[in-house]
Amino acid sequence: MTDEQHTRPDGLDDTTVQALGKLSEALETVERVRGHLYSMHQLTGTADFMLDEAVSLFMQSGHTDVAERIQRELIGRNVIPGHWTFQIVEEYDDGYYTEFRTVERDAREQLAQGRRHLYEAELKDQRRTHGRAGHEA
Repeated sequence: MTDEQHTRPDGLDDTTVQALGKLSEALETVERVRGHLYSMHQLTGTADFMLDEAVSLFMQSGHTDVAERIQRELIGRNVIPGHWTFQIVEEYDDGYYTEFRTVERDAREQLAQGRRHLYEAELKDQRRTHGRAGHEA
């Protein structure tokens, strides 16, 4: 089998291991969402700074009305009412993300002595070729 940190504690049933695995998988999805939020944050900031160059070029080409509209309507605008992207990221991190991680950790501690990835560790043991290089536990 695998190391003790990835070994099912005595008495832990299959359904609970599956449930913990699904909870872990959900957390991994939330981690990906968090990454996408940071991408949105950085990309939005990049686009906002690109607008400065667009404004300059529109001004140079005599299209001051377009340049002024961009300055007035887009540069520095909230992406949702009252929020720049950093505020969205902070609220997600401090709220939903933090609570999700806490619930997942508490479930592991309560049910599996804090052990992580039990479902995956057992899957690895089932799928590997025992005794073969590159297939070690």
